[in-house]
Amino acid sequence: MVSQIKSDYYKDMNSITTAIITRFLEAGLQVHPEVVVYLQQSGDVTLIDKIISNVPEKAPVALPCHIPGYSQDGFEPPRPRLKDSGSTDNLPPVKAERDGTRFTTPGDVDVVRGMGVEEKGGVDYTDFTYYFRNRYDKLSRFLRGRGDPMPISALTQTSRYQQQEVAVIGMVVELRNTAKGHRMAVIEDPTDKINVLFNNKRDVFEEAEKLIPDEVILVKGKLSSDGNLFFADTMHRPDIPLNNAPFKSETPGKAVLISDVHVGSDTFLEEEWERFSDWLYEFDARYLLIAGDVVDGIGIYPGQEKELTIKSIDGQYEAFGKMLKKLPKDIQIILSPGNHDAIRGSEPQPGLPERFSRHFSENVILVKNPAFVRLQGVGVLMYHGRSYDDLISMIPGASYTKPADMMVEMLKRRHLACTYGMRTPILAAKEDELVIDPIPEILHTGHVHICGAVNYRGVLCINTGTWQSQTSFQKQMNIQPTPARAVVVDLQTLEPKIYDFTGNIPVME
Repeated sequence: MVSQIKSDYYKDMNSITTAIITRFLEAGLQVHPEVVVYLQQSGDVTLIDKIISNVPEKAPVALPCHIPGYSQDGFEPPRPRLKDSGSTDNLPPVKAERDGTRFTTPGDVDVVRGMGVEEKGGVDYTDFTYYFRNRYDKLSRFLRGRGDPMPISALTQTSRYQQQEVAVIGMVVELRNTAKGHRMAVIEDPTDKINVLFNNKRDVFEEAEKLIPDEVILVKGKLSSDGNLFFADTMHRPDIPLNNAPFKSETPGKAVLISDVHVGSDTFLEEEWERFSDWLYEFDARYLLIAGDVVDGIGIYPGQEKELTIKSIDGQYEAFGKMLKKLPKDIQIILSPGNHDAIRGSEPQPGLPERFSRHFSENVILVKNPAFVRLQGVGVLMYHGRSYDDLISMIPGASYTKPADMMVEMLKRRHLACTYGMRTPILAAKEDELVIDPIPEILHTGHVHICGAVNYRGVLCINTGTWQSQTSFQKQMNIQPTPARAVVVDLQTLEPKIYDFTGNIPVME
């Protein structure tokens, strides 16, 4: 008896599913998964024609909002999205307006820092002093609550504090290992500098091995009897507070995060991108964030011209602009540059100039690299991630295959690119715009072409991979990228979901 009931049930389910597939194909429509589930659970095939009649003309997808009388608590049905030829003539322009110290744009997007305006003027040599002093002042403010620090000059210019337990805040100037395997650092503040020894027998040594030049730290310990050496007992970085509580949106909204499109490269994954573009019409996302390297560029590395399908920089941006115009027009697109883009290489990078952005659709907001934006109040720090190259070369155990670990190291230091003068070019302006302040809810990076996510003290760290298959350089370095991924973040829960577009059907990992 039970087996007969099951058999009848599956027959009914199969007949309903067959009817769904047949009728919607005949109508030339795709179907939202919730519509399929609703029809299967209702068992009423007559609803199919009613739903089809509710779908607006030229709309490609039957959505839950097209079900007669459909309602669900907490569900915000996406608006119908119509594909067109890419024309944006009838769309209202998206203009940025300055409101106090913030730029505001339509669609619940606030560009708090990093509006993509073109910068003019150069850098004076005196700006280096202002730059590092500004960094020290910002980062030392986060550390003062973790001790009672005193000026370094109080230790070096008097004998009062010799062999006493004290604390100092300083910027790391030099690093080396001693003959006995200890870690030696020279740190300085605005008053003086001092040698700090991290003994390899103490717990502090493990973190001392990860010290890098130009980061700011607080150390507690004792001064030697001759006053020439500071013996560190503990060390603190600016870090994210343990009690950090991320803000969550009160209204529904989803953001899609991607990076490293590399249009113009012979390894650009065009079919996978088209699959992603079509998927956006079915998915109820309100925002698309692109963290740099939208094109492959020209002359980025020796022999690059042999690996390009579009050999002019203007042609690459024109092709990318056409891709953007095929995306849903009701999605707000926030776009920042990367080291492959045709813009100044030193960070912070300004937004793309009008020469290239004129090819983009009107729903694109251009920002700097890095940039801090708020989506419905949720703070997102966008940074392409050039400093990965430096961090991986300096921190023991660091790897291109584990970008999430390096994002945590950035957060611990409250800085996106600490070390000056290595592979990451930095503009020594009077203010250090690479300090991580305020604390974001989401840190979004790219550059290394490896998709990964981790939550560190309430900050969701996401590296979004690439839309480019393995390059010749990656083959030499034995790096296997994770291409054609998009990370979706629900702004109400801050929960990430990774979608893989390498197959014929998008799959959630």
